[in-house]
Order: sequence, then C-alpha cells, then structure tokens
Amino acid sequence: MSSAWRVTALHHVAMAHGDDAVCEDAMTMLLGAPTHAEHGPGFLERMYPVGGSYVQTLEADGDGLVQRFVDRRGPGLHHVAFTVDAIDAALADLEARGVALIDRHARTGGMGTRVAFLHPSATGGMLVELVEETGAGDG
Repeated sequence: MSSAWRVTALHHVAMAHGDDAVCEDAMTMLLGAPTHAEHGPGFLERMYPVGGSYVQTLEADGDGLVQRFVDRRGPGLHHVAFTVDAIDAALADLEARGVALIDRHARTGGMGTRVAFLHPSATGGMLVELVEETGAGDG
C-alpha cells in the first residue's frame, strides 16, 4: 500500500434484507436502536453502533441493487467497509496497481461520508467499500 493513504478502522459491516422486520428486530434487541437512518436509491439504511464501528442494515425498498441482491442470494452479508484517511489517494493508488474498482471516484455516502466500492473480483468475491469520514455527518 502507498504511504499516501491507509486503512484506519473497520467502519461497518452491512447486511441486506427484504422488508420483513426480523433483521431489524434482531439488531435492535442485540445492539439497541439505530443511531442513524436514511434512504438511499432503493433501500433504507440503518446504522447500529458497535464499539467504534457499525452494523449497517440495508432494507430493500423497491426494485434496486439491494432487492436484486436479496433476490439472487437471499438476506445476509452484503459488504464490509473500511475507513481510509485519504480516499482520493486510495482510489488513485489502487487503480494504478490494476485493482478492479466499481467507483473510480468517491461519491457521497451515508452520514456525510465519501465512499467508493472495490469490485468483488479484486477481493476474492467480497464487496468492499472504502469510507472517508468528512465530519459532516450526524453519526
């Protein structure tokens, strides 16, 4: 890895599910109420704090990426997200090293973050998200 950026923490682990309440009820029972919720394109995201990280649930809301994921694979682990200290440098470095990326440029994520995804082919099948905290979020 280049010295221009580094992974600093596990940001969250995301679980995708349909519109039944089982996942949300279980997370609330285990972790308490979510501290953040917001709609994304075709899903409702909820963030449950666990230590210095989160468990994120992605509830399919209409026909979008989360619903297609649930239709193909069923509810379960969707992706793992790592906090990085310089997402633009990370993406440039990874692209220069030939790492397959879904996002070549960071985009706005939940809680005021900047995010980008690595293609699962680059990580042995696991969808990985990079997250840069901007200080603009509420969680």
